[in-house]
Parts: sequence; C-alpha cells; structure tokens
Amino acid sequence: MEKGIIVGANTNQLDDIFIKELEELKNLCEACEIEILDTITQNIKSINPKYYIGTGKVKELKELAAYHNVDCIIFNDELSPMQILNIEKATDKDIYDRTYIILEIFNRRAKTREAKLQVEIATLSYLLPRLAGLKRNLSRQAGSSGVLKSRGSGETLKEIEKRNINDRIIALKKELKQIIKARKTQRINRKKNNIKVVALVGYTNSGKSSTLNALLEHSNSLKEVAEKNKVFTTLDTSTRLIKLENYHVLVTDTVGFVKHLPKFLLDSFKSTLEEIKEADLILHLVDSTSTLYKQEIEVTNNILKDLVDKDIPKIYVFNKIDLIKEHFFIEDTYENIIRFSAKTKTNLNHLIKLMEDKLFEDMYLIENTFSYNNVKIVDDLITNYEILEISYGDEGIYIKAKVDNKMYNLISESKNEK
Repeated sequence: MEKGIIVGANTNQLDDIFIKELEELKNLCEACEIEILDTITQNIKSINPKYYIGTGKVKELKELAAYHNVDCIIFNDELSPMQILNIEKATDKDIYDRTYIILEIFNRRAKTREAKLQVEIATLSYLLPRLAGLKRNLSRQAGSSGVLKSRGSGETLKEIEKRNINDRIIALKKELKQIIKARKTQRINRKKNNIKVVALVGYTNSGKSSTLNALLEHSNSLKEVAEKNKVFTTLDTSTRLIKLENYHVLVTDTVGFVKHLPKFLLDSFKSTLEEIKEADLILHLVDSTSTLYKQEIEVTNNILKDLVDKDIPKIYVFNKIDLIKEHFFIEDTYENIIRFSAKTKTNLNHLIKLMEDKLFEDMYLIENTFSYNNVKIVDDLITNYEILEISYGDEGIYIKAKVDNKMYNLISESKNEK
C-alpha cells in the first residue's frame, strides 16, 4: 500500500464543508489503496497558479513528506499540468489530484466492456494535456489494471504517443457508439411495452444498490446486485424488473455522484446516465447519516440539471435511518420525502406505495368486453396493466383494469371502429 499526504486549499468554504471534503478525499484515496498519514491545509484568498498553495506551505509540505517518507501527495482540487510539474520538482514526490484518484477508482470498478470504454476515454482526455508532467508517474495505458499507475500489463505512454492519443479516443468512441445504439433500442422496446422505468440516483455510497436489492427481495427475485460499503461500487447500469403492489416496473441503478466529479468523466458516462433522462420516476437516495446531506443533495441535483432537460417526478429517499438514534428532522425544502432503511426494510411498503402513486396517478379504470379476435389488445392488457377482474364468456373476454392514457385512447378508438 502506498503512503500519502493530502493537501487542501480553502478559499471561501465553511470549515465543516471543507473538512468533510478532505475526509471524502481520504476515503477516495483509501479506495485506491493509499494510506493517508497526514493532512496539510491552507486558508487562502485564491489558488496559487504556480504551486496551488503558497510558497511557504510548499516548503512545509516538502519537509512533512520527507518526515513521513510518503510515496505521493494528493491535492483536493484538479491541478494544471504546470502545477504538477512545479510541485513535483519542489517536493520530489509523485503528485496526484482529486480527478486522478477518481479516475483510478473508476478504472478498478469497471467490469463490463461499456464501463471500461467509458473510463478509458475519460482517462485519455485527462492525460492528453498532462503528458509532459505525468510521464514519470504514468507508465501504463488506460484500460490496463490500474490505469494511472503501473499495476498491470499495457502499452507504455511512449507507445501510446506514437499511435496518437486522439486517434485512440476516436476509436474508443466509435466502439462505445455501437453499445449506445443497442441500449437505445432496448429503451425503445421498453416504451413500446408500456413498462414504467424508475432511476435510482444519489451521492456515492448513499445506498442505491442496497435499495434495489430491498425492492428485489419484495419481488421475491434472486437477481440481486452487488452492494458494498465502498465509493463508486456501481459503474455499470443494473436494471431489474420489480413487482410493486399491483404493477411491474423496471428499476435502474446508476453510477453514484460526488463533488467535483470531472466533466469529461460525466461526458464519457452520458450513455449510462441516459437511463435517468428516460425515467418516469427518480428515487433520489440520501445518506441520512451524513452531516452534509444537504450539500450532497445539491451536488446530485446540479448534475441532474445538466443531464435531464425535462421535469421528472422525484422521491427523496432518506436512507440508513436505522443508524440514527434520535428523531431525524427533514426540512420542508424537499417534496415527496420518505425515511427509509434498505438494511432493515423500514418503510419499504410505504416506499412501494409512493412509487405506485407517482408512477400510475394518471391511470384510468376501464370495463370492457373484448372480441376474441382482438387478441393484441387483450394480451397487452394482461401483460402490462393491472387486471382487476377478467372472465371469458360467449360474447368475448370481459376485463376490468387500470390503464394509462395511451391504452385508454386505443380502447376508445377500437370501440368507435365497431
């Protein structure tokens, strides 16, 4: 395990927010198997364009790094190529920034071909302007095990440069485009089948995967998804068919968000995050135990604003309520709130009812006898809608059901054609 020091510059943040940010960076480093031995901070009016922190702090940092004999120094913000070069020369240590660490975690978590492509595109986009400053640190190509350190087989940066990184990015995007096309086809088919889609979103480690598993358990399904107490456990979209009380819906688990999530990383994961854009309902998972849950909600909502250009109904699910001993007060700022525990299933039935109410509030009650020749509509009703009553008689099939506007109009048109 590598050993490191964290460096943070506080320009205008409140102390508790700044401290929490540094704690989050420490967790990110631990996910990269970097043990943090110390933290150095500075309150500063503006970031030093040469060293990020002041020259006096750089000397202090060099002494501290030598004292602890660390392998690397990690900065809380994204550094410019020139800053990396200058700090490396001043401290004689490997220099990482927050973006670098996040990319390394994404590389380790990527399992499917789609996720690996997305991470490699993001990594190469990050490396491109930094090649001169990072050659001593980076010896392996994105896509190998341990993209930002030599932790696996792969091509050296010199070999990548010969082939031209831009050409590599173009080729990766072309391959990713084919996967995106297949995903789009799946979404079109789901819409044809009138299946409602629910997207789980939230700050990383807020309990999205465990919530999906709680819903699966309610459905008596064995197709659980991986859940670990780690940041960015989910990179690959996991979609499962869930039985609520009366309806079947698709629930999609998406990648977790975090403060200062690099824009090019979000751009690379756009195809995965398209699932949110096409959702009929968003479950916004919130870690109730976090002292900065308000800021985490804000970070998530700001990212959603960039991704989603339409108004999608949302339920704020304050998870991990079982870990809070006293009453948890939630301000009236957020609508459609539920206190919840994916672990103990507290308020699971209430959550399911809320989901049904939001998803199917525009449903119509219909009673109709369909001709035996009208098999297509009958099959559609039985497969995709809540059937309250059905019987087979000489005149046809009597159905009492709840349907959406599309099916209601279709039935009305079939009546008028008679």
